[in-house]
Amino acid sequence: MKDEILSRIQKKFPLVAKPFEAIGNELGISENEVLEILQEQKKENIIRQISAIFDTKRLGYTSSLVAFKIKEDKIDSAVKIINSHPGISHNYERNHEFNIWFTLAVAPDSKLGLEKTLEILAKLTEADDYIMLPTLKLFKINVKLNTTGKDEKKEKVKKVIHTDIELTKLHHDIIERAQYNIDIVSEPFKKLIDELNIDYDKFFSILQELQDAGVMRRFAGILNHRKAGFSANAMVVWDVQEGEKGEEIGAIAAAFSAVSHCYLRPKYPNWQYNLFTMVHGKTTEETNGIIADMAKEIESKTHMPLYSSREFKKVRIEYFTSEFATWESKHIS
Repeated sequence: MKDEILSRIQKKFPLVAKPFEAIGNELGISENEVLEILQEQKKENIIRQISAIFDTKRLGYTSSLVAFKIKEDKIDSAVKIINSHPGISHNYERNHEFNIWFTLAVAPDSKLGLEKTLEILAKLTEADDYIMLPTLKLFKINVKLNTTGKDEKKEKVKKVIHTDIELTKLHHDIIERAQYNIDIVSEPFKKLIDELNIDYDKFFSILQELQDAGVMRRFAGILNHRKAGFSANAMVVWDVQEGEKGEEIGAIAAAFSAVSHCYLRPKYPNWQYNLFTMVHGKTTEETNGIIADMAKEIESKTHMPLYSSREFKKVRIEYFTSEFATWESKHIS
């Protein structure tokens, strides 16, 4: 039952006053049983977070995947410097000469901007080289670990559709609060609506509006991959044709259920790969098997799995906080 509950909170968390009761009703168990199981999973750090997941760019932030080439004896100090920036959400060591991989976002009112921020980080860390790999085309971003073992090999991927929305103060107030972990209690949203002085209907209608506009990707539980048994996670990079053909190939790759992230990114003289797929498996053998299945359907000149050897940071960016301005004020000369 634990695995079914973990699967359920990843896929579509019920946006109702008593979400755990709704999950219990769906699975034929009591609300208390659901709460007990999830509280235990949170205590064991298998559940990383249950919250709204927002689209960084739709909130006005500029972001990119980045790879640094850092000498072995400088990695620890470099990681400390990189992680000090509040826009670093993920940071890993991977098995390549470009060995430090991280995602960086800068705030809408950034005075430095993304490229200048990277120049500063590269200088401070004494990086030998670096590449900036912004998203050219997003096909999929949806982390759902197959905890039950029952998920199909392929899934239908919804097209990412953005509609215009004017964010009011209430939108901002809800975003600021909904980005954080909810408590695993009977009415986890009660504290939020009391702070906002609104009712449940208004709160959920605003969340739905944000999701319809693509500002909120979804509200869901995110698991700690390794703690949940998925310890063999590879960022697989592919050298595929650019243009329309590349977009067709990207859509094929995104359809694999074991792929949580799928993007087209730029190529450079020192970096030939442009299709990026995050593949999750419980063992290296399982992950390599998935990659082999993908390679049968993906037209590429070559591909390479980059396994993470160390995880230095994995958090959600805290939006609309003062930490971004504070970091920049220390580094603007």
